[in-house]
Amino acid sequence: MQRAEEFLQRKGVASPRLDAQVLLAHRLGLTRLQLYLRFEQPLSTAEQDDLRELLRRRAAGEPVAYLTGEKEFYSLPFRVDERVLIPRPDSETLVDAAREVFSDAAPASIADVGTGSGCLLCALAREFSRCEGVGVDSDAGALEVAAHNARALGLAERVRFVQGDLLDGVAGSFELVVANLPYVPTDEIERLSPEVRREPRGALDGGPDGLDLIRRLVPQAFARLAAHGWLLLEVGQGQALAVGELLSAAGFAGLRSWNDLSGIERVVGGRRPD
Repeated sequence: MQRAEEFLQRKGVASPRLDAQVLLAHRLGLTRLQLYLRFEQPLSTAEQDDLRELLRRRAAGEPVAYLTGEKEFYSLPFRVDERVLIPRPDSETLVDAAREVFSDAAPASIADVGTGSGCLLCALAREFSRCEGVGVDSDAGALEVAAHNARALGLAERVRFVQGDLLDGVAGSFELVVANLPYVPTDEIERLSPEVRREPRGALDGGPDGLDLIRRLVPQAFARLAAHGWLLLEVGQGQALAVGELLSAAGFAGLRSWNDLSGIERVVGGRRPD
């Protein structure tokens, strides 16, 4: 483990110790705590060879979550691969915001637009145990990942996934619409870290100002929300004001924003009035 950490550090990996621990624990089928409990355990030749390959790929910029095939989100395990954006702690702000605005009465119906791995919809379905939901994505591969995650978490009876363009082709109305759509401006993509650029470009590129898909979704969501229903959107740094103006222009009331753990306005939401 020490040699693995030193190797990643030499290669300029931002968190060499953590990454070395996660990759070694993954290869051995252990938790990170168990690594220390078995500190004297020697590795077989096959285990060493496999770990070297994982370290080589990590040093080349491949994200740890793609190497292990899993990522925790809202204390739930999710399968991830190159077909989906890796769930991030920032996005947990969306779940927290939904819990806050529906603290008195849980939503009965949820739409998750741009569902990707399905992490948002599955986390919300766990929090609101009587709701039903639909996740929409334009990418068939992402929907396969999302459906697997719903089955693994025992949620397949309450959530479903459909391929589509935003809310087009999805029937019914909803009490809550959430979306973590691409919001990185196109000309900023190449300035992202190499490992982020490994993630699906379609899940990152939000057009010239980052708001292309958000701009399209806002009026769609207003038309499909039930009275007093909420639209909650994840946004990039510095985009909250512009997105709030889009919500206001579409007729949303009670506009609010929520900060992530870094203090950045990460979620913007509005309620459909009567």
